[in-house]
Amino acid sequence: MMTHLLPDGRRDRIVAELRARGMLRVNELAELVGVAPVTLRRDIARLAADGVVRRLHGGAALVETTEQPAMKSPTMRVGMLVPSLDFYWPEVIRGAQDVAEERGAILMLRGTTYEDTNYRAHAERLLEAGAEGILLAPNVAAVETEEFLQWLHDSGAPFVLLEREASLASGALPFESVTTDHLSGARAAVRHLADQGHVSVGFVTNPGSPHREEIRRGWAAAIADCGLRADSFTRDLRRPRPAEDSSEVAVLVQDCLASGTTALLVHADREAIAIVQYCQQAGISVPGELSIIAYDDEVAGLFSPALTAVRPPRTSIGRAAMGLVVDRLRDAARPTHRVVITPKLNVRESTGPSAATGR
Repeated sequence: MMTHLLPDGRRDRIVAELRARGMLRVNELAELVGVAPVTLRRDIARLAADGVVRRLHGGAALVETTEQPAMKSPTMRVGMLVPSLDFYWPEVIRGAQDVAEERGAILMLRGTTYEDTNYRAHAERLLEAGAEGILLAPNVAAVETEEFLQWLHDSGAPFVLLEREASLASGALPFESVTTDHLSGARAAVRHLADQGHVSVGFVTNPGSPHREEIRRGWAAAIADCGLRADSFTRDLRRPRPAEDSSEVAVLVQDCLASGTTALLVHADREAIAIVQYCQQAGISVPGELSIIAYDDEVAGLFSPALTAVRPPRTSIGRAAMGLVVDRLRDAARPTHRVVITPKLNVRESTGPSAATGR
């Protein structure tokens, strides 16, 4: 039968069982303490790091000294598994690290890829290394992810989803998560363009983005709310190279202008920069003939002209997620939290009044 002891309570119980019975195998200890073996291994790793027990093949025993070493002051270890170590994620990582330092926790980082579906192997390594909770951003659309999240839930290790939402197939409450309100970010961008007199605001996106549909829904809702043209221009653009003259970008811009579109919301920075660079080469004025808003704001502000952009709250995402998992480790009975953070629209030089309306 599984227990609901907090980590410190579980480790005290493990020490007591080893003191009473001597060396025990992991499965035996897990049954005595009432936790899953993966949780038990995590606790043993922590006790071994503190010098209280020694790990044996398949089991553990107390350190054989005449005087048992004093337990070190507890330091939480939190694993973090992200699908990339560049662009979007470094700021999320820094936010999590800041809160870890503030609250006396240690961050243990692992990186993978967006295509990787074997998250369980990464999670097992983190847990075996002593992580007591995990922050992660798996591909929730992958079939394997549902089974993985069920396994992680059953392990007893608290976890928080980063920029993802999911729940058990059984219909249980959703898992804890911290996400960006991408719908409101897209709405803010379209409303800014509508306020400048644009009546035809198009949408261009990278089809590989995990947030593509959320941003598209926000764009479409704002088009309707603002009474803009319902037949607005839309196009997918897959990872162009801004430094090169891309025929795909050229066709996109020409089709956009031919449709009467005077402004674009473009996800993400790479695609927006490629479009603006083509416009510069072709003598198309930005924002005179075509206003552009990028969605991501990684490097949009560094371009010339500096691009107006929607900036997801990356640092705040990491801070909030680390706070959630630390609170969960300290209070296993607290209610499930799902945090949604609003992004910011940074207005710069790539948007202006619509020449078509004279505003």
